[in-house]
Amino acid sequence: MGGSILGNRVIRKEDPKFLTTGGEYVDDLQHEPLLTGAAHVTYVRSSVAHGIITGIDTSDALNSPGVIAVFTGDSLDLPEMPATFNPMAKRTLLARKKVRYVGEPIAAVITETREQGEDAAELVIVDYDVLPALIDIEESMASTNLIYEECGSNVVFDTTALGMPDNTGDAIFANCEVVVKGRFVNQRVAPCPLEVRGSAVAWVDGRLFQWLSTQHAQGARDGIKAALGLDDTQIRVITPDVGGGFGAKIGVYPEEMLLGILAKKVGRALRWRETRSESMVGLGHGRAQVQYVTIGGTRAGKVQAYQMHVLQDSGAWVDMGTILAPFMTRPMSSAVYDIPVIEVRTTSVVTNTTPTTAYRGAGRPEATAAAERAIDMFAAEIGKDPVDVRRMNLIPKFMHNHTTSIGQNYDVGDYEGALDKALAAANYTELRAEQARRRAAGDQKQLGIGVSVYVEITGGVPPMSEAAKIEVLENGRAVVYTGTSPHGQGHATSWSMIAAEQTGIPMDMIDLVWGDTDLVPVGGGTMGSRSLQQGGAAVNQVSIELVDNAKKIAARLLEANEADVVLDKDRAVFHVAGTPAVAKSWADIAVSMKGNGGLVQEGVFIAEGATFPFGAHVAVVEVDTETGKVKHLRHVACDDAGRVLNPLLLEGQIHGGVAQGTAQALLEEVRYDADGNPITSNLADYAFISAAELPSFEVVHMETPTFLNPLGAKGIGESGTIGSTPAVQSAVVDAVSHLGVRHIDMPTTAERVWLAIAAAK
Repeated sequence: MGGSILGNRVIRKEDPKFLTTGGEYVDDLQHEPLLTGAAHVTYVRSSVAHGIITGIDTSDALNSPGVIAVFTGDSLDLPEMPATFNPMAKRTLLARKKVRYVGEPIAAVITETREQGEDAAELVIVDYDVLPALIDIEESMASTNLIYEECGSNVVFDTTALGMPDNTGDAIFANCEVVVKGRFVNQRVAPCPLEVRGSAVAWVDGRLFQWLSTQHAQGARDGIKAALGLDDTQIRVITPDVGGGFGAKIGVYPEEMLLGILAKKVGRALRWRETRSESMVGLGHGRAQVQYVTIGGTRAGKVQAYQMHVLQDSGAWVDMGTILAPFMTRPMSSAVYDIPVIEVRTTSVVTNTTPTTAYRGAGRPEATAAAERAIDMFAAEIGKDPVDVRRMNLIPKFMHNHTTSIGQNYDVGDYEGALDKALAAANYTELRAEQARRRAAGDQKQLGIGVSVYVEITGGVPPMSEAAKIEVLENGRAVVYTGTSPHGQGHATSWSMIAAEQTGIPMDMIDLVWGDTDLVPVGGGTMGSRSLQQGGAAVNQVSIELVDNAKKIAARLLEANEADVVLDKDRAVFHVAGTPAVAKSWADIAVSMKGNGGLVQEGVFIAEGATFPFGAHVAVVEVDTETGKVKHLRHVACDDAGRVLNPLLLEGQIHGGVAQGTAQALLEEVRYDADGNPITSNLADYAFISAAELPSFEVVHMETPTFLNPLGAKGIGESGTIGSTPAVQSAVVDAVSHLGVRHIDMPTTAERVWLAIAAAK
């Protein structure tokens, strides 16, 4: 009798395709008949950060070789669209009156070839009355130069407007023996997916077919149909393979919403693909917070009060980035600590920069980074080991709900257990001894040890449900239809494992369908680390129901009572208990249902609530005190995501998350000059991390199942970015703390480290 496949290191089913023929991305759709003869779209983008458009001259572009048409917001008569999170802010899909950031689309050039579009776009002349650019969030907050005049302020969202209390000043720290304040910058970063944005469209008998690189086909469909005034029957969104998203491809962008309009105007199928430089200024950015933090407590190390005012940079549009601070950072501000009094206010501000959006972790890494830096600075102030201060303030182990003082309800947690595992794996005591030796010897290269303990929320993004369908074909193969969209996570492997576990159908006979709104009309997409605990749970639920239904049919075919029929998973057949020789296969049952709708089971899994993965990371760095150069030597990660479906996939997610989190701590930062011109608009200027800058990651396994779904699973896709960033940042500061340095903002580049050492001297 075979054991369960769940929990085993199963090799990814997806890999042979990607390693041989390769994936099929939007730009690879060369043999799609509906796109035969498709023309190309190139967008003319604003070259100024803030200005009034006084004229657009398209005459030279129209006379350029291969040009089919040139459209502006005025020629298309595009309407103003209100922002979801502040309807007073309005924009058109192509800027008509005003531009608000470098890279904002102004005109669309349609040509026979992509190269002709690049040449013609340069011939479109846009005249501006240039306005002052507001790049700094605090400067914009105070400025009377308004980016959206109708809003009356550059502050477009504030938690006090929602009835959430304002901070009370220093009153909550009145009884604290020690109070420490800090200003932390959680810098703006670019998502940098391997595949930049791309889309293709064709109208067929009045119906729009749109291929799109997206994390959420159904959400994209809804955004496009709203922009074009279509109903569900008039649009089909199809997602081929997606080369990375990291949150930035959840929503749908103006360039994508416009394609259907443009295709109808010229009567041609159209393709669009941005360049890497366009992606760096057009694809939503992440993070971008300034955090004012105060922490207070006893000299013995007990934290009594914590206060934070988060300034969130929304960029030039009131989009998803606007609400991350109030709805993701604020609720997680308690982190893993049992702090009696917490006050958190958030203020979202527009600036003349690329709009911000969700980026791997989306608000939760920012909350953890603030709390961990605050704990480190508090520990330094009272002269205690930061691990001891953490341990003293951790929420004790709980296996069924804990509500923090900010009001968040965690499911299960063993934070001290995760910390102990990470410290043991890292040999923390020996690391501190080596650090002391180097300090005593006055070595040029000093050792830094950073520790973070974190908790995050996963599966908390609406909808708190997911649909699934399984169809068994007459040849015995099964097809799983899912509303989640893989872009590297291994869903084909995971969902096949779950279906195989319940049905006995071999994994290699199970196929996955996703990302096609005709075939899967309802789906929540992949975001917020929701896939396994909701999408996977849906597949599990439907698989169980499929087996129950199949038993009824098998009983009829076997002329037996349903209660006597069993499923032999090893052989994937149904038989009467005690009579295994006479059996009916899945193919037999599917054939018997021919003409009766086939053997199909579908349903919706509704989650009881969000789950809260947790863990602890230990980072070890070496800092050259004469140059400021940082080398990341070791990284130990203990990430508890509940019951593990496939350790191989889990480790892949941890590795990727740690790499991105480390990149933010050490290297990555989107920067603008004083006029709002991006100076990190390609991968030569933007410090994108590579394997050369990273150590081998040491993964420590820990499983604390949740009770909120039948799999016991929690999310893992974003945990690595949440635990690693503060650990690496803390390690850098720790390496030079004996020189008087208390804080270094990210990214902790050689220049910043050197300047911090010089300032401390």
